[in-house]
Amino acid sequence: EIYTDVALDPYNSDGHDGIVRDDGVILNDETVEYLCRQAVSQAEAGADCVSPSDMMDGRVGAIRRALDREGHSHVSIMSYTAKYASAFYGPFRDALASAPKPGQAHRRIPPNKKEYQMDPANYREALREAAADEAEGADIMMVKPGMPYLDVVRSLRDNTALPISVYHVSGEYAMLKAAAERGWLNEKDAALEALMCFRRAGADLILTYYSVEAAKWLAGEK
Repeated sequence: EIYTDVALDPYNSDGHDGIVRDDGVILNDETVEYLCRQAVSQAEAGADCVSPSDMMDGRVGAIRRALDREGHSHVSIMSYTAKYASAFYGPFRDALASAPKPGQAHRRIPPNKKEYQMDPANYREALREAAADEAEGADIMMVKPGMPYLDVVRSLRDNTALPISVYHVSGEYAMLKAAAERGWLNEKDAALEALMCFRRAGADLILTYYSVEAAKWLAGEK
């Protein structure tokens, strides 16, 4: 199956997941309209599951309606339900050049994504977001990042019958890689332990940069 990411930040010159007004306000509803167009385009290209990672309010329901309207009722939605404003995204943002960028003199661009991504200190918001996403038609709900938020994974698992996915993000991966390169830990054992922790916490699906290596390790390949 093909899963695709629905978000504007790879294509937005401001580096944000939403459309930014000149005074720095993120335009939620206008952004959702373009996310719907993007999701439909991906479905038409053959996506089996679209994954909105933007954290705009109401986007799951809007995308579900847009997909159904265009004849793609078979396409699933994996919502980034609990996506935190985390420091662990650094390596990915550097590679993609998707970090927020300073505005010109007449524009105020928010320096980070805290206006719409979740506060790392806020545990209960994940439950509210999960209830909303499930009601709007999400088929899978994601927690991102992974290891610093195992309590959130467990909480969502205990409060919904939907599958729960977890994203083992670039910063988590980079820490293990860097430590292994310096001989501070056994990479295979540490990586598989991390993935096992996600499963123990209740994750049904795991997105990780270790996917190919982990598959080989679990199959007994060197």
